[in-house]
Amino acid sequence: MLKTIAIDDEPPALRVITHFCGQVPFLDLQKTFSRTDEALAYLAQNEIDLLFLDINMPAMSGIDFYKSIPKAAMVIFTTAYAEYAVEGFNLSAVDYLLKPFTFERFQQGAQKALDYSQFIKKSEPETVVEYLYIKADYSTYKIAVSDIVFIEGLDDYLKIYLENAKPIVARMTMKSMTEKLPSQDFIRVHRSFIVPLRRIENVRNKAITLGGDEIPIGSSYEAEFFKRFSS
Repeated sequence: MLKTIAIDDEPPALRVITHFCGQVPFLDLQKTFSRTDEALAYLAQNEIDLLFLDINMPAMSGIDFYKSIPKAAMVIFTTAYAEYAVEGFNLSAVDYLLKPFTFERFQQGAQKALDYSQFIKKSEPETVVEYLYIKADYSTYKIAVSDIVFIEGLDDYLKIYLENAKPIVARMTMKSMTEKLPSQDFIRVHRSFIVPLRRIENVRNKAITLGGDEIPIGSSYEAEFFKRFSS
């Protein structure tokens, strides 16, 4: 999952990016900004993986904005002016989207960002997550990651199915659980299901079998799932 913000002085452009981000499962759009000073203040307090950044803005250009941000993040520049492309790529931009861009072109840029992020993570030593500490029923449970069979989302609750133990129901979101789990071992395959890759027994007709249960693969998660499952 890539934490993302978008900065553009034109509200219609922000609406397009918001709509497109909502259709890409691995993009988590945190906020949108029409003012660069507000975006800078947000970035000073929050870590972001990816910026969608307009170049031609009145108070500060996107180029100058990107040079001034306090922490490194990937950037995809968005603009109606092709002449800025060279300068954008000189700043090691992941991509450069020329307005008006289609969803397919937007998705292509987003995939480049995901691929680059995964490449960087593979180059870094992995932190091994062996246990999760989950609050439920006025207690804190220590759960071995290896014991998780799958996780089901139920509105504001999650049901964590475990090997040789009763399921644990916790008040959590799918997003917060995804952030806790080791990304190399687990994948979200549906708006309501997260599964461990190693437990998958077979896949047939957009359904996963594991531990005797059948889990559907959501259409918006299908491409990422089969990319990882078949690699």
